[in-house]
Amino acid sequence: MTKQTVRDVDVNGKTCLVRVDFNVPVEPGTGIISDDSRIRAALPTIHHLQSNGARIVLCSHFGRPKGQVVEELRMSAIRQRATDWFGVEVIDAGLPGDKTNPADTIDSLKPGEIAMLENLRFHPGEEANSPGFADALASLADIYINDAFGAAHRAHASTVGVAEYLPAVAGYLMERELKMLTRALESEERPGVAVIGGAKVSDKIQVLANLTKRVDTVLIGGGMVAAFLKAQGYPSGGVEISDEDVHTAGQLLFSSEAKIMTPADVVVAREFDEDATPSVVDVTEVPGDCLVLDIGPVTRADYAEEIIAAKKIIWNGPMGVVEWESFAEGTFAVARAVAAVPDAFKLVGGGSTVAVIEELGLRSEITHVSTGGGASLEFLEGKVLPGVAALDDA
Repeated sequence: MTKQTVRDVDVNGKTCLVRVDFNVPVEPGTGIISDDSRIRAALPTIHHLQSNGARIVLCSHFGRPKGQVVEELRMSAIRQRATDWFGVEVIDAGLPGDKTNPADTIDSLKPGEIAMLENLRFHPGEEANSPGFADALASLADIYINDAFGAAHRAHASTVGVAEYLPAVAGYLMERELKMLTRALESEERPGVAVIGGAKVSDKIQVLANLTKRVDTVLIGGGMVAAFLKAQGYPSGGVEISDEDVHTAGQLLFSSEAKIMTPADVVVAREFDEDATPSVVDVTEVPGDCLVLDIGPVTRADYAEEIIAAKKIIWNGPMGVVEWESFAEGTFAVARAVAAVPDAFKLVGGGSTVAVIEELGLRSEITHVSTGGGASLEFLEGKVLPGVAALDDA
């Protein structure tokens, strides 16, 4: 860690503005929170602040209201769930610029008490990183703590702008994310295996290019398999693939420092449909009117063999259309293989990948499950995250 953390500042009697990522999934139509793991992830930082006599002001975005008030995207349900977990009532503090006056509510807080601002993205200055909105947020507190790794790749008022006005440090969640992702990239634990899925090569080209310098083997899955097949002269089925993706896949295959493994067999179907009939074919025999929708059983065994021998495993992206039962088994097989390795460092990131780990009850078998989909991907690409760069150096 090259950044200061919440342990490096005296919070006793201070008001702390804590940027969290409570952008939780909700059930369509009901608004009921379906997964509150992002709220629970803030507990270590909240408990530290409470036990050290801080007044706490939480702030987060929720959904994409695009700078306007959207009633169904208010923070009320999130505040209630946070109250359930944090052990004290989380008070509605409103938002700078609306009809409320957050300062009045915040000034009345006692040490250990918690208030939460309304959805940050109701204000157009949030995503625009408006200095005026950042200053208004900063005026509510003495110290800024960023514990929202999932938003650290966004240069917004609450992730970057506010750090210009207050001492800015990392919370416990942010600290752990940075340590684990740095270990994934920089540790010499060998052999290292990266399992990368995704729809298109262009979506994952930067992370593939970076990881091939840092692991020994890369296992390819997802929709981008078709581009890698075509680059090797195999039939790629009925999907349209850009020349750029094929060229990029070919460059990676033939010039990479790491061994890149592509499937030996795949699961295909004639329609992109949940009820489409699946077939397993060798990669040399993919029909021209079929779509590649998962890795096949031979490939699952091949990939598991590589994974089981690894000392460091980085996994981002499903192997197939994991939302559909007929095309999910490749991803499930990889998940079980990763979980079964007894003495390896294992990092899993990406929303759908994390969902599989949760669904199969394997979270306890993974060293670190990242809370940031886009943020973890950009970190693995080797990019500097704006929300991290804005924090005070250690």
